[in-house]
Amino acid sequence: MSSQSLMKDGLGEAAIDRIVSGLNAVLPDFDSRGFKRAALDGLEALELKERVRHLIEVMHGFLPSRFETAAEALCRLPEVWDHGDPDDPIRGFAIWPVTDYVAAYGLDHPDAAFAVMERLTHLFSAEFAIRPFIKQHYDRTYRQLEAWCDHADEHVRRLVSEGTRPRLPWGMRLQDFIRDPEPTIPFLDRLRQDPSLYVRRSVANHVNDISKDHPDRVVQLCQDWLDQEVGDPDHLQWIVKHATRTLVKMGHPGVFPLLGYDNDPHIAIRDLRLEPSEVALGGEIAFQLVLDASKDHQKYVLDYAIHFVKKNGKRSEKVFKLKTGICHTGEPVPISKRHSFKAITTRTYYPGEHLLAIHLNGREVARTAFDLVPRN
Repeated sequence: MSSQSLMKDGLGEAAIDRIVSGLNAVLPDFDSRGFKRAALDGLEALELKERVRHLIEVMHGFLPSRFETAAEALCRLPEVWDHGDPDDPIRGFAIWPVTDYVAAYGLDHPDAAFAVMERLTHLFSAEFAIRPFIKQHYDRTYRQLEAWCDHADEHVRRLVSEGTRPRLPWGMRLQDFIRDPEPTIPFLDRLRQDPSLYVRRSVANHVNDISKDHPDRVVQLCQDWLDQEVGDPDHLQWIVKHATRTLVKMGHPGVFPLLGYDNDPHIAIRDLRLEPSEVALGGEIAFQLVLDASKDHQKYVLDYAIHFVKKNGKRSEKVFKLKTGICHTGEPVPISKRHSFKAITTRTYYPGEHLLAIHLNGREVARTAFDLVPRN
């Protein structure tokens, strides 16, 4: 079952009642009964994002046809909005179709649409809604994003970094920013020392997005930030660590000095053992090794990779976190780990010779093979 399937009830009947209550409070002569009837029609069969699109279309039939009039009403929603059960982690989904309504029907009216996003983004992030405007009204949207960098509300400031993420999960990909991330760098420069962790986390995630296509640029950007020594150094170190997590998995040689690790640590990997050498689908392997330092205070990042057999018989590497720490001379560090081959929805397993590789500070330092076989 997908994560969207698990969360689709966040846009169920209770959420529709909250939408009806809010729209009824800000729109004269709003047809509450008609809206609810249309909203519930066919809703049960729809997954989460399908429900968002469905409710947007229903809203279009019941909101004022003039977008500016509808936008003025939507801007008043925070004053009357029912926030739902505080113990419900997905209560914010109720406002999602309302926020994204502006991307579907307000593209020709960016100023009015921006006003709605600014007002509603603290209820549910407008990071999806802003993206069509970046594509269709680039200059106007860019100026608005620049202005929002200084907004008093942390949710609006976060909208700048999150809304321009090149590879935002569930969001429209911004192919121009994937090809060239430079236009978003000034936003990240301004927000990297934001007082809000909520904003700084978004900055880190944005930089991590960039690293997937421009790893060297991210290493340079993070080094520039560290060299400037502007603001709280703890905030900056936290951002650099989280922004480079993909580069660490990739083993990019430039990232480890940024994090205080040596590219060539004085650490030996010995006694790598794996069992069983043949594992059936649904079973697991167990491996162990020992780290042995020949020099004191050796900081390390230890990962392991499984080179999975693909349908075509070739292999594809997937890196997993194992351990970080400091080694000292004469203090061997034993490490053990199990890895399961139980069925999961995100991977199909194929029989054949797989590889286990050990990565130390981003470099492969040992490997061994094992066979994955069909279950009897």
